[in-house]
Amino acid sequence: MVMELVKQHSVASHFLAELRNVDVQNDPLRFRRNLERLGEVFALELSRTLEFVELEVTTPLGMARTHRLAEQPVLATILRAGLPLHQGMLNYFDRADSAFVSAYRKHRKGEDGFDIEVEYLSSPSLHDRTLVICDPMLATGQSMVLVYKALLRLGKPKALHIVSAIASAEGMEYAKLHLPAGTRFWIGAIDEEMTAQAYIVPGLGDAGDLAYGNKI
Repeated sequence: MVMELVKQHSVASHFLAELRNVDVQNDPLRFRRNLERLGEVFALELSRTLEFVELEVTTPLGMARTHRLAEQPVLATILRAGLPLHQGMLNYFDRADSAFVSAYRKHRKGEDGFDIEVEYLSSPSLHDRTLVICDPMLATGQSMVLVYKALLRLGKPKALHIVSAIASAEGMEYAKLHLPAGTRFWIGAIDEEMTAQAYIVPGLGDAGDLAYGNKI
């Protein structure tokens, strides 16, 4: 299943429009906050697919029949760009466990090509858990697939959700081909093109730099 938020005509489209806007991007605080707010929207939409249990709670005037999540998911993100999106989801899944993975592009000298390096990993057991991996950009899809494979060291999840603000059409096809059958994708918008350096067009630029400053 693929859900593309911009096709739903909600306030999420406004957040995404500001994320893309070069004038609004001049404010890192605003950029991070918009990613966080998108994460909150994704969390709400994703929660509709999870299991709930019925229970009664005591109010000042009696008993109310209510529902709560049967279990909390594990929220994983890719450092550093994924942190604001992760925080937005954590605002709603406020008792969820978290996992963090360091992955980056290691560019080949004198070439446009690059390899994906996965280094640091911190995660709870994922055995039979619902795993959500969030990263603002899903460009080639290679980082997402390698991060998922790295997380499998901690156990095999029973369900996998992928959350990205913007994805490329090519990256979506790669991810769907290399991730488990039944993976659900929650995407803000899908763009058709990528540059030779694997940046999404029109995309929004480098999410990590826009959120936290340029890196050397």
